[in-house]
Amino acid sequence: MYRLLVVEDEPLVRRGITSLIDFSQFQIGEVREAENGQIAWDLIQQSPPDILLTDINMPQMDGIQLARKVKEYYPDVHIIFLTGYDYFEYAVSAVKLGADDYVLKPISRKDVEEMLTQVTQKLMKDKQVRRVKELLAEEKSDNIEIERIIQSQLYDSQLSLKSLAQQLGFNATYLSTLIKKELGISFQDYVVQQRIHQAKLLLLTTDLKIYEIALKVGFEDVNYFSSRFRQIVGVTPKQYQKGVKA
Repeated sequence: MYRLLVVEDEPLVRRGITSLIDFSQFQIGEVREAENGQIAWDLIQQSPPDILLTDINMPQMDGIQLARKVKEYYPDVHIIFLTGYDYFEYAVSAVKLGADDYVLKPISRKDVEEMLTQVTQKLMKDKQVRRVKELLAEEKSDNIEIERIIQSQLYDSQLSLKSLAQQLGFNATYLSTLIKKELGISFQDYVVQQRIHQAKLLLLTTDLKIYEIALKVGFEDVNYFSSRFRQIVGVTPKQYQKGVKA
């Protein structure tokens, strides 16, 4: 769930935004308020929001100053300006400096909902990109012969310890011991973990159906795939795809 901070020195406007919108439909689970930029900055340092909805013209610290500090220290925060026509040029300039968008006053429920739809879509996309990068960073770089051979046949559902031993000219028992020593886990566990790892990437980067992904990474039985995926990841493939955490 996302966190939203509404910064507005006009109580009626601020309360109107926080009370009239059904934030749950945008996966926003926390909504906080601040009456000026200084109070907002104090709150942000305690717990940065995902979305900052702020007025421009405020006492103590205006919206532009607040946005600059937020972008410097918390660059992942998405910033939206609330502004009247008198401060329109400031809003345009702020967007060029790194803010995401602006909404002109007087604002309506529709204006805010459209803005939140756009911002939460950006947040979901950003989250997906981060998750893909994290998965790619997890990939091992070891170049030992056995691991390279396993990787080259990872998606073959017929890959087994016996078939691998035959290819290498080893006794299956000896190969099992060697793999455990080199990789730290059993052959079967290593293959399953690597297949699940690739499945996670496909879930985040393709529109393939669950059974198609299962087949693509070497699982003939989609139910077994889903069971092992949940066992290793903590959530089902579909939940993982939607960003549900274990």
